Amino acid sequence: MKLLSPALSRLARMRLWQMERWVQDPIAVQREVLQDLVTAAQYTEFGRKYGFSKIFSIKEFKKAVPIHEYDDLKPYIQRIMNGEQNILWNTPINWFAKSSGTTSDKSKFIPVSEESLEDCHYKGAKDVLTMYYMFNPESDLLTGKGLVIGGSHTINQLNEEAHYGDLSALLLQNSPFWSTWIRTPELNIALLDEWEEKIEKLAQSTINENVTSISGVPTWTLVLVRRILEIAGKNCLSEVWPSLELYIHGGVSFVPYREQFHKLLGKKINYLDMYNASEGFFAAQANPNDDGMLLFLDHGIFMEFMPVEEYGKPAPETIGLKDVEVGKNYALVINTNGGLWRYLLGDTVQFVTKNPYRIKVSGRLKHYINTFGEEVIVDNTDKAVALACEKTGAVVNDYTAAPVYFSENNNGAHEWLIEFEKEPENLNRFTYELDTALKNINSDYEAKRHKDIALRMPLVKSLPKNLFTEWLRSKGKLGGQHKVPRLCNERKYIDEILSMLSKTKPSFL
Repeated sequence: MKLLSPALSRLARMRLWQMERWVQDPIAVQREVLQDLVTAAQYTEFGRKYGFSKIFSIKEFKKAVPIHEYDDLKPYIQRIMNGEQNILWNTPINWFAKSSGTTSDKSKFIPVSEESLEDCHYKGAKDVLTMYYMFNPESDLLTGKGLVIGGSHTINQLNEEAHYGDLSALLLQNSPFWSTWIRTPELNIALLDEWEEKIEKLAQSTINENVTSISGVPTWTLVLVRRILEIAGKNCLSEVWPSLELYIHGGVSFVPYREQFHKLLGKKINYLDMYNASEGFFAAQANPNDDGMLLFLDHGIFMEFMPVEEYGKPAPETIGLKDVEVGKNYALVINTNGGLWRYLLGDTVQFVTKNPYRIKVSGRLKHYINTFGEEVIVDNTDKAVALACEKTGAVVNDYTAAPVYFSENNNGAHEWLIEFEKEPENLNRFTYELDTALKNINSDYEAKRHKDIALRMPLVKSLPKNLFTEWLRSKGKLGGQHKVPRLCNERKYIDEILSMLSKTKPSFL
């Protein structure tokens, strides 16, 4: 291990020169990526249908190929799952990443090619390591182990050649042999499907390891950290793992969780945000101090950006990197080396800078509240929750919000269900600070709140701990990949949770 780590460290640093071109000449690199994708897929069924062999420009490509959502590509994907090949991509597709969020009861099966594994997911991971060493040249990261808190790792067989599982499973199954030397836990624990058993075994098996980094969704990472501290009888994680120096997070905004991590870790470490999904590895923070994540532009994905107001139009317009504006909301449209073509991912992003191109994930196309023209997105509410906590001393574990519609006697409102780690002394004060922060952040919300004409004060309910966990379990979505939807423009989820609140008493982890 001691001999391996310096070698890996040198290899990571050597990748820096390969990254310089796509950072310095991003538009040309993206043009080349699209041409490579179209050339590779020109003789696939999809490529023949849309005339890929005759496409020589981005303009021609966009004119020929319509925007697709998952249901549009599903018939092609189903045929590949049944054993057909050369449908969406020109090399065999034998792996599918099962992706399902709380927004749908249906699962998505994302085709994963050898190219998407090697040239996107693994390459992206190497580049994160490269960037980290660039800004932390004295790092001892690889002298210890990285604790990976993935999702459900069960691998399922479709036929003799094809398998599916969540992205964590696929990456573990296909990772190089040496990765087991720098990763914990062992595969027999990482592959556990039952989350409560998994958390316990993760804690017991890693507590005596030399853990230097942690990767995982904040909500489940907090559950694990608290259990480890309970077992160890310690007050902070630095007493358990003194060499811990990095936490890599993603999936949800880190803003509401930052204060909890500061307290539980007991020392200052580096935090890196990553944007890695079943469909591809899109971006990561180059420097822990950066505002936003650096777009990965030479990783087998050609990106388009759809202004959110275009969503729902018969022929929505997209723009390229050179035309994007800082601070504007765009829906991400991707073309991948796994065979997704003009695929509307569902995430919304905002550009933080254009030189280099850095983004932040602002929410989901369907995760917003705009019932009264307030246009509230997750980025707004995450910031407002953090500010309300700062003002009141509260600590929030998770939350969801939805509209309360106009009635005969009342104007509209937003109803919030919040699970607090630390309750505010006065919930009304917290509600006031939350409302004030939202008005300061979002001028449309402020206008609708003016004199309570359209929106009255938010209705905030404090939930018992673990009710969100019980709700996810009831939907078969308990685990690291699944998240409580922060916002919804209808009351489907919030009414389900309120129904559980009235009928059941949640169990505790």
